[in-house]
Amino acid sequence: EVKLVQSGGGSVQGGGSLTLSCIPSRFTFDDTDVGWYRQAPGNECELVARIDSDGTTSYADSVKGRFTASHDAAKRTVYLQMNSLKPEDTAVYYCATYLPVFFPTSAMCPTDAGYWGEGSQVTVST
Repeated sequence: EVKLVQSGGGSVQGGGSLTLSCIPSRFTFDDTDVGWYRQAPGNECELVARIDSDGTTSYADSVKGRFTASHDAAKRTVYLQMNSLKPEDTAVYYCATYLPVFFPTSAMCPTDAGYWGEGSQVTVST
């Protein structure tokens, strides 16, 4: 079974940091792009970060300068380092790959396309 295994997340006070990890079960991220999505209750699923196979990264304006996506090829792992966390960052975060298109928003995630992690809860308190 192909899947993405996530770890990290948890609860932190505002201004704190957390790191999410995502590792594929039967392939590597060397030749595919990876997106980090999040969905908070009552909100759309939104793309917050993306790292392409060539290492190029892009970020939503809401997290730019605070979040960093990276890929450690030796560990076959993609990370999302989240600093200066705010209460509005509270959401379930998903890594995703092999998507036909990295949609900026969607009503729900995960979707039927591509491969998705199981989700990691991130809770930021005031």
